[in-house]
Amino acid sequence: MKDLDKVFAENIANEYSEKKDSKVVALKKLDKKAKMPSLVFGYTFGSIMSLVLGVGMCLCMGVLGSGTISFVLGIVIGIIGIAGVTVNPVIYNKMLEKGKKKYAYEIIELAKEIAND
Repeated sequence: MKDLDKVFAENIANEYSEKKDSKVVALKKLDKKAKMPSLVFGYTFGSIMSLVLGVGMCLCMGVLGSGTISFVLGIVIGIIGIAGVTVNPVIYNKMLEKGKKKYAYEIIELAKEIAND
């Protein structure tokens, strides 16, 4: 039981001690910096386009309106939503590739330094 208390105390002490940035932490930060813009865009754009698709479906089914104009408008809005959802992975992959290309040299150099240490 005392060993468990010792580990617990060390974990709490580590939370409050000053952290030194290591090369591995810097590598993780660079990796995150390369990938984050595409992730944010992908989730945001995908969510918005899903909502647009849902609004189109509601218009078509008469939940948000009734009549021929609502139906036709629903089809148009639904097609826009479908197009956006379909294009989202392609845009995400392009943005991810661009981010990786932008930080590739720094990440590779830092990874080589870590491997050589």
